Amino acid sequence: MNAESRITLRWPVVVVGIIVLVASGAGATYLWMRAALGRDVQSTSNRPNGATPSTAQPQSAAATSKAPTAPASPVVVSLSEEAVKRAGIDLASVTAGTGSASVRIPGTVEPNAYKQVVVTPVVAGRVTRVMVALGDQVRRGQTLAQVFSPELADAQTKYVSAKAELDAHERELDRTTKLADIGAASRQELERLHAEHAAKLAGVQSLRSHLVLLGTPASAIDALAPNKAMEATTNIPAPLAGFVTEREANVGLNVDTATKLFTVVDLSSVWVVGALYEADFSRVRVGAAATVTTNAYPGLALHGRVSYIDSQVTEDTRTARVRVEVPNPRQELRLGMYADVEIPTTGTSRTAMIPRSAVQNVADRQVVYVASPNEPGRFTEREVRLGNASGEQVEVVAGLQPGDRVVSKGSFFVRAERERLGVAPSTSSSASGSGSSARPAAAPNGAAQTARIIVGEQGFQPSSVSVRAGAPARLTFIRTTEKTCATAVVLPSLNIRRELPLNQPVDIEFTPQKAGDIQFACGMNMFRGTVVVQ
Repeated sequence: MNAESRITLRWPVVVVGIIVLVASGAGATYLWMRAALGRDVQSTSNRPNGATPSTAQPQSAAATSKAPTAPASPVVVSLSEEAVKRAGIDLASVTAGTGSASVRIPGTVEPNAYKQVVVTPVVAGRVTRVMVALGDQVRRGQTLAQVFSPELADAQTKYVSAKAELDAHERELDRTTKLADIGAASRQELERLHAEHAAKLAGVQSLRSHLVLLGTPASAIDALAPNKAMEATTNIPAPLAGFVTEREANVGLNVDTATKLFTVVDLSSVWVVGALYEADFSRVRVGAAATVTTNAYPGLALHGRVSYIDSQVTEDTRTARVRVEVPNPRQELRLGMYADVEIPTTGTSRTAMIPRSAVQNVADRQVVYVASPNEPGRFTEREVRLGNASGEQVEVVAGLQPGDRVVSKGSFFVRAERERLGVAPSTSSSASGSGSSARPAAAPNGAAQTARIIVGEQGFQPSSVSVRAGAPARLTFIRTTEKTCATAVVLPSLNIRRELPLNQPVDIEFTPQKAGDIQFACGMNMFRGTVVVQ
């Protein structure tokens, strides 16, 4: 007889089995997830800047722009033969030329501080008359305004009273002297009267000096008498001959001795103040001759001399303030005008020269594209440091050697192609601070050109942008800080001035017609920049 084998499991055993199975599955799942997480962390650490898989692309501009200082390899742009022809790229050899024998710097016309006077009243009171207007030419001693002063009236009253007492005391002294001569008065009484007379005389002299300090002329003081009306109005004279450049005085204004009423400036000579680069310190000396020209008077050249070079160098720009004193007998130079200063230097130097059109601006760097001698269509981006320009040529202080061949025509297309491909630039630490949004961007083939310029504590970033002639251009300025004098931007050659509200983009649109440089500056001309038109 076959008996069936049966195993009877009680319910506690079944429950325990289920718990064991669930625990085993949970442990296996935990170990698998931990291994996967370890692999993900390892792959992430191998990506640049810890990017996620969707953003970590080996050639992306986002990854390369965050690399510290410069990349290990130079930036190379390769173009096909057809692209080179389409862009019209021409090459020019770096030549050895003669360096400029002069230093050119932009400047601003300022008043001669030794011939500028702020006029304040010598007495407190209320303005009753104003005789001059803003911009009037005045002569020395001319009355500018009149001030009624209770202080002056009080001083005049005290002087008249003291003088009357002195006159009465002098008569008494005369009588006592005569009585003493005949023995009718004692010598002691006479000596007392002499002492009192000396004290009263000193008091009158002190009050008279006070009236002089309050602006009362000597003739008016002598005319003061008890039986005459006193004039409590003082005149404010011009301290020197010149022009009224500021007027704060108005009838009814209450003033004290510190209140600014007028500013009078002698414009027979002015200062042109500019920024001298550190590299040019050895070439410019105090006393050197200088020639000043302006856009307002293209045919006019004024000659002056360097009167001062600041002993301190600005840390951000590595420049020192230089001051040129210029005679201005016909007042052609007006305060605040922009001017160009040329200072001849002694001797010349041999230097590398390239066409201006070969230079491109990337962030805050100036670069050229050097052609490979063995591989046509291969161009290496190289940073250069430029010197003075001479016509269509510009000096290269560092970065190139005579014999190198650079892109002279079509360099803008090469730069645009590098940006399109997202090739990483050799950014410096200062350039990385400005960010990629500060680079000028323009599309080839006549499309609209744009440049974004950040206005910060150190000025304009970038300070130089490039555009093509004949195509519309738009500059967008954004001021990001209150700690700057650049609350406005000025393009003198285009007669454009725009205020820069905090954190608000301001667009300036124009169409450059020919190659050259368009200068822009802050409202105080402390920070400057250049639009290079190619």
